[in-house]
Amino acid sequence: MSDARPSPEALLRQASQEGRGRLKIFLGAAPGVGKTFEMLSEGAERRRAGVDVAIGVVETHGRVETQALTRGQEVVPRRGVAYEGHTIDEMDLDAILERSPRLVLVDELAHTNAPGSRHAKRYQDVEELLAAGIDVYSTINIQHIESLNDVVASFTRVRVRETVPDSILEAAEIEVVDIPPDELIERLKAGKVYLPQEATRALSHFFSKSNLSALRELALRRAAQAVDAQMLDHVRALGVGGTWAGSERIVVAVSELPGADGLVRAAKRLADALHAPWTAVYIETPRAAHFGDEDHRRLAAVLALATQLGGAVATVPAISVVEGLKTIATEARATQIVVGKSTRSRWFEFRHGSVVDRLVRDTPGMAVHVLPMGGAPAPRHTRGGGHWGSRAGYGWTTAMVAGITGLASGLFHVLDLGNVALLYLLPVMAAASLFGLRTGLFAGIASSLAYNFFFLPPTGTLTISNPENVISILVLLGVAFATSQLTARVRAQADIAAASARTNAALAGFLRRLTSLADPVELGRAVCDEIGRLFDLRTVMVVTGETGLVVQAANAPGHRLETMELAAAQWAWDNGVPAGRGSATLAASEWFFQPLRSGDRTLAVLGLARESGGDPLRADQLPLLVNLVDQASLALERLRLEGEMRDVDTVRERDRLRAALLSSVSHDLRTPLTSVMAAAAELRRGATPELIATIETEAARLNRFVGNLLDMARVEAGALRLRVEATDLTDAVAGAVHDTKRALDGHAIQLEVPPNLPLVTVDPQLLHHCLLNLLDNAGRYAEPGTPIVVRGEHRHGLLTLSVIDQGPGLPPGREVEVFETFRRLEGSDRAVGGTGLGLAIVKAFAEAMGMTVEAANREGGGGARFSLCFPRDLLVRDTDGDMV
Repeated sequence: MSDARPSPEALLRQASQEGRGRLKIFLGAAPGVGKTFEMLSEGAERRRAGVDVAIGVVETHGRVETQALTRGQEVVPRRGVAYEGHTIDEMDLDAILERSPRLVLVDELAHTNAPGSRHAKRYQDVEELLAAGIDVYSTINIQHIESLNDVVASFTRVRVRETVPDSILEAAEIEVVDIPPDELIERLKAGKVYLPQEATRALSHFFSKSNLSALRELALRRAAQAVDAQMLDHVRALGVGGTWAGSERIVVAVSELPGADGLVRAAKRLADALHAPWTAVYIETPRAAHFGDEDHRRLAAVLALATQLGGAVATVPAISVVEGLKTIATEARATQIVVGKSTRSRWFEFRHGSVVDRLVRDTPGMAVHVLPMGGAPAPRHTRGGGHWGSRAGYGWTTAMVAGITGLASGLFHVLDLGNVALLYLLPVMAAASLFGLRTGLFAGIASSLAYNFFFLPPTGTLTISNPENVISILVLLGVAFATSQLTARVRAQADIAAASARTNAALAGFLRRLTSLADPVELGRAVCDEIGRLFDLRTVMVVTGETGLVVQAANAPGHRLETMELAAAQWAWDNGVPAGRGSATLAASEWFFQPLRSGDRTLAVLGLARESGGDPLRADQLPLLVNLVDQASLALERLRLEGEMRDVDTVRERDRLRAALLSSVSHDLRTPLTSVMAAAAELRRGATPELIATIETEAARLNRFVGNLLDMARVEAGALRLRVEATDLTDAVAGAVHDTKRALDGHAIQLEVPPNLPLVTVDPQLLHHCLLNLLDNAGRYAEPGTPIVVRGEHRHGLLTLSVIDQGPGLPPGREVEVFETFRRLEGSDRAVGGTGLGLAIVKAFAEAMGMTVEAANREGGGGARFSLCFPRDLLVRDTDGDMV
């Protein structure tokens, strides 16, 4: 891969920023270092340079110097948000978007907005401003960065609740606002940060010199990491070569040889000394196909050690170790490489060369650390010939050479010697491609001997009489050797490409399947099935239950974890590190357990075991497993967050319903109860027909209200039981009007329900409730003295029954909202009672019976129309198909 090739991923990331505003963050180690002061100063300087600058929100905390910088600058007024009887001033996001300055100053990026705001966090407001193309300056302290929250809390004993994701910093320009700890403490004592009584307490807790020094180091290091990442992304997008050593980056090359663990420990010590990230990489060359079980076991242990020590792990397929190391060093922009050197014979180095020498020669400008690794590895003796080739390969090669010899003998009188020699290149290429380099070389020698013995005079001997033929045989042998080497190299590259393609296809298919699942049990089963299929293993997914860890899913029935396996799974769950067979903990277990984690939370534990016993995974399979586990962890975290959001929405809806219910109960129960109690008091003095009528009316009103509450509870619980029968709409309307005549007192009822309407198959009681609520709603909102119309229409197979009033009507575009629970859309200035339950019950009952309900304004304006729509299949027909 050429160094000059731009990275597609980096180009895509740059393209995604087109049209967006730029974010600059003023990062400080602690409050009081001057972040807001610096932000305002740069904002004023940009304004003097002619840039359109506005202040979105600035918290001066009463500091005189900071307040002075706000004078003369445009400040967008804040908006008030009512919360629990108080008014909280928040940044007015809509006003800023409408004003659309070129640059807006937004203080305290980690701030939590008041409930009821469009976004829960201020950094989300900033994201919307950036998406609108507005540049933003903002401030943040190091303890508010999500990934460092636990680290800061570990030594300050203070855990902040307001954090921002690290991704915000990754896309921002960062300026560190820094002052020495002693100077900050002096500012604190002088009252320039907090009030004197608060400053004294802060000095003995958060603002101790040791805490400030540690926070300062964190801020500087985090800023350096962000700058380094942005610099690497930029040079990758440009396709610029070189290491660009803004900070040290270390790569250690590991292998299956004894002593590779020492390389990992040396790299860890070097990385700690340089405060640098490091990666342990294994270069997978074609010789890895001949590894034995012990080789795989050693390599797996080395990679596991690198993971435990905090390094990244990678496996890079390549033709040679040097090519693979050059690739990973270029990709990671490594500045230092740690390699080992085994004791080899001079003859071996003469034939194969020295990896260390080639690495030093081919990676100029990069430090190469070479550590001794003891003696040379013992030679491998593998079944079937090992890397020298297989017996079957040599047999097939001999047969191909014999076949070409027979073919050439038949065509000898037609072809000249030169063309016969070309035929012998065919078995050379086939042998090198199918069976490897050494078998191809054998084919070249065998072809040369056959060509000499059968076709070069004197035939039947290996003697060559014509000196020109000597050149021919040498050329054939040279071409055979070169062809076999090139073919074998192409075959090795094809094998590597095929392995990479299989890995990528496995990851893509695995991710595609996981993203389509929404149930944790199905997701666990999919993870077990896919990983078990890819690695030919028994797999289980273990999660925590009421009585401890339980098996949630498995790729086959009958998996039962014994005491040792459960102990290993529990260890992996509690500590977030692998346990079981092949690990450093509870290795006596038959299963290997890999935790699936998100942040500092363990979501599940994946168990792996082989049917025949032995270690579940080879070292070359570990990188693929790590990628699969990461994808599974992300999918589990997605389901967990979705579940939490559903729970939050449920709690919010429950709180809203509770508040609305209390409000409605306090109003709708108190009013009729007051009337009933007043009437009862009058009864003591003597009953009158008017008092009795009042008691009956208010008692019916109470009964209807309680009935609505019970009906809503039945709807929410799904406990509705339908008793469907053929119903005459004329009788249903008459009964509902009769039961609401007191509530509709003062309104004339106009019945426009033709007697020839077809019967409908509905629940008469539920239909009665629907009509009662629609009539009661019309009586509440219709203007006094205006008529209420009940109209039935049967057109084009659709029957509608409408209640029409002459009131304020419905706000345009909000017709659907009136059917929401406890939702009331006031259409006039006069007070109108009601709970907002009636229309919601109408909608629920109608849908339960297979009907629909619609709301619209009356034709000609000045009122609302609510219609119950009966589809064709609810209309009763006689045996001839006619409407009844």
